[in-house]
Amino acid sequence: MPGNGNVHGHDIRQSVMIGDASDIGLHRGMRILRNEGINPVVSMEFSASDYGVLCGIEEIKVLLSKVLPESNREVWALDDGDHISPTEVALRITAAYGTFGLYETSINGILSNSSGWASAARECVTAAEGIPIIAIPASYVHPNITHIVDSASIVGGCVSCSTILGSRLSGTNPVSTLSPNIALIIGDTLRTMQAFDKHIPKEIPRVAPASVLRDEIEESINLANALKQRLRGVVLNGYHNGGSVSPSLVKELRARLDLTNHQHVEIIVSGLLTPDAITEFIDEGSPVNAFEIGEYIGTASSLTFVASIHEIDGKPASVRGTIPGITNNPRLAQVM
Repeated sequence: MPGNGNVHGHDIRQSVMIGDASDIGLHRGMRILRNEGINPVVSMEFSASDYGVLCGIEEIKVLLSKVLPESNREVWALDDGDHISPTEVALRITAAYGTFGLYETSINGILSNSSGWASAARECVTAAEGIPIIAIPASYVHPNITHIVDSASIVGGCVSCSTILGSRLSGTNPVSTLSPNIALIIGDTLRTMQAFDKHIPKEIPRVAPASVLRDEIEESINLANALKQRLRGVVLNGYHNGGSVSPSLVKELRARLDLTNHQHVEIIVSGLLTPDAITEFIDEGSPVNAFEIGEYIGTASSLTFVASIHEIDGKPASVRGTIPGITNNPRLAQVM
């Protein structure tokens, strides 16, 4: 009997389990094989079309643990977070085709989307050269998958993410700046953060949006003067003011905070940031303490994966244009 379980916090929707998320062609093919009494043991390999960061293996292991028999099966894979190359086999499943063939669509989709998000996150992390990246991509994806894109961001190297579900899945603490709309409704950022300080538990860092209603430097100094050591940091968000957060602005703000004895206040840069934009801050020595990245991760293109059978009942086989037989990849490790 197939195993069950929910390792690493991943869960598989019932619609996926019954195949409603699979191509209809797979359903029809499975029906033909069942009616003909054909169910060979096959080895199916999943390989990427480009360079990137692998993600989705842990989720796929949950799916396979529910559908594969406990005997006469083998699953070999790379690890989430591993760098992968074009045509490199990242996952190989060997089992009776009837036990997992229906899920080819879902497995490809998990790998493609998750690896795309993780790869985008890794690009930002690499560009930041050790400065922490906080993932805030939830506004750019459907709410049903925010936890998955958040988790993929952590696999890509981000230190934290913004949603409760995402942080639960990835084992991190959720991090997000107070919405600037709250300050707009209250009418003053300082009064907003004083209310935050009053009502939000003390263990939650006091990090304030500082580009909502007034000049960023004026706002930051006012906040620091009022909250003193309780103010952990300020966020400069270029999204709300035409992308005007620049390395020179961060340098000036850092200098003015230091001159007013607020050396403890961190500066976080947010907005429509890309790896190239991050590199500009790094190259100019701008004293950024952290970057928040949303759009670049959330709207990242998928890293396409291709599934192909390479062995049937122990004999080499493949579709035209591919090489029959198991593809050698010494990096693979047996995971099931």
